[in-house]
Amino acid sequence: MSKRKLTRRQAWRIEKVQQEKARRAEHKNAQVDSLFSDDALGAEQSGLVIAHYGTLVEIEATEAGLELSGQPVDMDIDPEKRSYRCHFRPNLGHIVVGDQVVWRADKQNSGVIEALKPRLTELSRPDSRGQLKPVAANIDRIFIVISSLPEPLEILIDRYLVEAERLEIEPVLVLNKSDLIDAGNRQALERLLSIYRNIGYTVLEVSTYSDHGMDRLAKALDEHTSIFVGQSGVGKSSLIQVLLPNEQLKTGAVSSANLRGRHTTSTARLYHFHSGGSLIDSPGIREFGLSHLTRREVTDGFVEFRPYVGLCHFRDCKHLKEPRCALLEAEAEGHLHPSRLHSYRRILHEIDD
Repeated sequence: MSKRKLTRRQAWRIEKVQQEKARRAEHKNAQVDSLFSDDALGAEQSGLVIAHYGTLVEIEATEAGLELSGQPVDMDIDPEKRSYRCHFRPNLGHIVVGDQVVWRADKQNSGVIEALKPRLTELSRPDSRGQLKPVAANIDRIFIVISSLPEPLEILIDRYLVEAERLEIEPVLVLNKSDLIDAGNRQALERLLSIYRNIGYTVLEVSTYSDHGMDRLAKALDEHTSIFVGQSGVGKSSLIQVLLPNEQLKTGAVSSANLRGRHTTSTARLYHFHSGGSLIDSPGIREFGLSHLTRREVTDGFVEFRPYVGLCHFRDCKHLKEPRCALLEAEAEGHLHPSRLHSYRRILHEIDD
């Protein structure tokens, strides 16, 4: 089919639209350049990124007593309560919630991020184009939230666990909506949780409706920088609403059409607990790829495999049907759960593809 030829009027309108877009972009760049002017900015200071809004980030000032645009900071103000919307210089790359930064304030109660401090940890995932994109920084505990509805996806849980082991971040499994456990789903959920308990992972069962287990969850969050991850609709935002009742979060129900979660968190955000510790709420995601990992990193991420790795008869054993495979023998003897081996093979297949 040949392309439809534009009329002179259509071509003129398209050219005008493009010119207007270029004019707006030039005006916006000029505004940003004026923000980056040294004369318009105060002294350098440290900050913590607590939210991301496209071309802007929100930070908390973490140094008291410094001057902002020539005006002294009120020392009676809690530094964690001072937040600013900031631009950031384009050469800094991806800035994510949890990052420690160096920034400078302007005269409009906002500012510019000048530098990114080294990250202790970085949780990343491939985007829709396969490019690795950081999600959160400087976390030391990851809470994998599942629920009775939508049905938990073992492969997603196992992907998070592999990444947590690679980053040396302690993972905790949280079964939310425990009040919805009944005769129809109890056996399947108990089987699932027993797999991870037997490996040695901490598993918490909680309910925001009955308040069951919430004290234990709150204690597990103390003195850590944590992140909630998991499918959409498992109730991550509802958990935060109970843990931090003064925060206004959107919560949503599970879609009745396909029993899949609805997105209620559109951007990652960091919250502080009065008793100590911080929590990052991330947008619900249904996929968490590991294409950025090597086969060895995936193998190391299945912690219960470690006593058997390297003991197979063949050095290049694929752990499928090979004779004298240490993993297959351990599975036959009941030391490894078949579903974990299934997840392992599936992840390796995705990496190979």
